[in-house]
Amino acid sequence: MSGVNRLSSHPKSSAVIAPKSEAEAFFAANPHIDSVEMIYTDFGGVPRGKRLRQHEVLAVYETGRMFPGSITVVDITGQDTVETGLVWEDGDADRSMKPVSGTLVKTPWAGENAAQFLVDFYELDGTPHDLDPRHVLGRVVDRYAEQGLVPAVAVELEFYLVDPKRTRDGMVRPAAPAYSKDRPRNVEVYGLRELDDFRPFLDDLYAFCDVQGLPLESAISEFAPGQFELTLCYKPDVLRACDDAIMYKRVVKAAAQRHGLEATFMAKPFADQAGSGMHIHVSVNDADGNNIFASEDPEGTDALRHAIGGMIANVGDSFALFAPNANSYRRFKANSYAPVAPTWGVNNRTVSFRIPAGAPKTRHVEHRACGADANPYLAVAAVLAGMHHGMVNQTDPGPAVVGNGYDRDSSGDDKPPSNWFAAVDRFHASSVMRDYLGERFVDMYSIVKRVEQDRYFSEVPRLDYDWYLRNA
Repeated sequence: MSGVNRLSSHPKSSAVIAPKSEAEAFFAANPHIDSVEMIYTDFGGVPRGKRLRQHEVLAVYETGRMFPGSITVVDITGQDTVETGLVWEDGDADRSMKPVSGTLVKTPWAGENAAQFLVDFYELDGTPHDLDPRHVLGRVVDRYAEQGLVPAVAVELEFYLVDPKRTRDGMVRPAAPAYSKDRPRNVEVYGLRELDDFRPFLDDLYAFCDVQGLPLESAISEFAPGQFELTLCYKPDVLRACDDAIMYKRVVKAAAQRHGLEATFMAKPFADQAGSGMHIHVSVNDADGNNIFASEDPEGTDALRHAIGGMIANVGDSFALFAPNANSYRRFKANSYAPVAPTWGVNNRTVSFRIPAGAPKTRHVEHRACGADANPYLAVAAVLAGMHHGMVNQTDPGPAVVGNGYDRDSSGDDKPPSNWFAAVDRFHASSVMRDYLGERFVDMYSIVKRVEQDRYFSEVPRLDYDWYLRNA
């Protein structure tokens, strides 16, 4: 691979706008549907949008729908970030939302007349909006296309089922099965009884995903009481794989709510239990669809080693996307299945970048650093940027870790930031992230996160009173 090509000042994106014929065919088959949510995914991965009538949806598919540009820079709570200069100084001007192809689907949990579709943000001249997370990912995918390459991805998410009612002191607790008031207390990893306990929820989850065409497969009870993981199929269409993840998270929450439960993808809801991760499985195909990582060698090809080298070299620069919130950093503890060092290995779950065991043609890497609270579009964009940068520059990952990766020293330039402030500072200063994700995106995302930090730490938590009220 040759040198890195810089993004143009008005980069294109591989995102495809859905034609009006998609909506016309959908409503011809479902004429009774008249309550449709259009969904835009913000920096924090939060779905935002509007609920429309059928005739309004058809108009969106024909001409788009105006939406205030300030929605691109809201914080995790949905509050404007005026410090970006993109609210009042911009007159909170409208841009255009346009539908994502293949995402107009029924939402059976919301009633017989309900549906949804995803949208992308565009400038009024038709240019993809450079702060839309989906376009940020699309531009990175385009860098692969310039080399005749197609990345393939699967997003694997862990989550907890919790009681929607907080305890008297405001804490959360694992949800209890409907037939029993006994809450799960034991880890019971891979426990089948735990799947049986929440079978009604899981049955609805699978049914809802089938309706939406989401490729949901196996379910397991994870490494904590009330924690689960289900897998989504691998796809050589990265944008669609991340669309699947966004839609899946919404389905999980809706299915849980139907059964009186709360589903959370929060990275660390319980201090004494495992955190929830987002594992990103990724490989790269050539123009003929052949996996360029495929090899009889368990460590894969040179291309795979260089891709891992790039991920190692850039993991610290990307951590503001992999661990985007204050709570995210509580997840990283030794011997917790949340990696704490930029390490790689074969068939080893103690490292950040794992080459799973399997047939040579399936050779790929599992990126294990992300929390489940990360925005899938932005997390995958950073993963692919690191991989591409490593392959272009033939970055050596060093020797694979054998044994316990938590014993490996994590000092040096590649060490991931240990806190939210350091992560955002490092992301803001990263020339690689600016090159791949865009100068303005890096600036605006950093501003939003710094404002979030100020807002978060302006609150006085209960622990302050417990520790300092009498003793300070």
